[in-house]
Amino acid sequence: MGTVIKSTGSWYILRTEEGHTLQSRIRGKFRLDGKKLTNPVAVGDVVSFDREAGEEEVGIITHIHDRKNYVVRQSPRQKHALHLLAANVDQVVLVSTIKSPDLKPGFIDRFLLMTEGHDIPVIIIINKADLLEPEDLEIYGGLEFIYERIGYEVILTSAEDGTGVPELQDKLKNKITLISGQSGVGKSSLLNAIQPELGLRTREISDASGKGAHTTTHAEMFELEFGGFIIDTPGIKNLSFNNLTIQDVAHNFREFFELSHECKFNNCTHRNEPGCAVKNGIEEGLVSELRYMNYLQILDEIDAQNYWERINY
Repeated sequence: MGTVIKSTGSWYILRTEEGHTLQSRIRGKFRLDGKKLTNPVAVGDVVSFDREAGEEEVGIITHIHDRKNYVVRQSPRQKHALHLLAANVDQVVLVSTIKSPDLKPGFIDRFLLMTEGHDIPVIIIINKADLLEPEDLEIYGGLEFIYERIGYEVILTSAEDGTGVPELQDKLKNKITLISGQSGVGKSSLLNAIQPELGLRTREISDASGKGAHTTTHAEMFELEFGGFIIDTPGIKNLSFNNLTIQDVAHNFREFFELSHECKFNNCTHRNEPGCAVKNGIEEGLVSELRYMNYLQILDEIDAQNYWERINY
């Protein structure tokens, strides 16, 4: 057996039980719960393999062992396909910023939709603390309040001055952690601060667009010298959810799901239904209005996609 430590599309690098690395490819087709995948094998997968005939240094992946969990997104190029980010992780670190690039709070909520259904703990990192002015720190405090009160950890970090780096190192110790975030938020710089020997490539934010460029091109697992592994993934430009239903989204906003038992209707979508406990929670200050607005935007996008699919059927 072996563990997939790097995925480059058609080829995979395995770490075997003996500690060696082996370049491998897949044989046959693998699916996820009957759904089409753009990459059937993910970094973190435990697989069985054979040696290719006449090629001792090339493996053929023959079987993917049961996953304890996985993180999957809708493919950015094929709207009816899914793309696996990683498998068999203990936690996820989601890196975001308030400045350079500017904060997109909707992205945080969209990302959490991918992890909540598998009960994967998420640590939300607000990076580039060294750039923040007092008014930016107020925004950070607001984010910290919103997400910590519903059970997510929030840490302020900076690869430049070391803010939060020891705390993050402690969170990563002896865990398998997926590191993800939007392009340009400084994932690679932060990982280099955590362990300089990684030597991950970094690039500056574009002055013209204020957006980042991809520096990580393929998902890859790295061993941490203080214990544990991190899975670094390419920066994400955007997230869509044509693969989800309205109820999927409602169930995976965790505080909405907890309150939904008090809604008048069992299938309440928390939009226009009477007796909605979530809308009552907003009025009482128990539910974040920001989270609720992000939720409504996702539902509107799913409704629009379903409409166009019906009329074009």
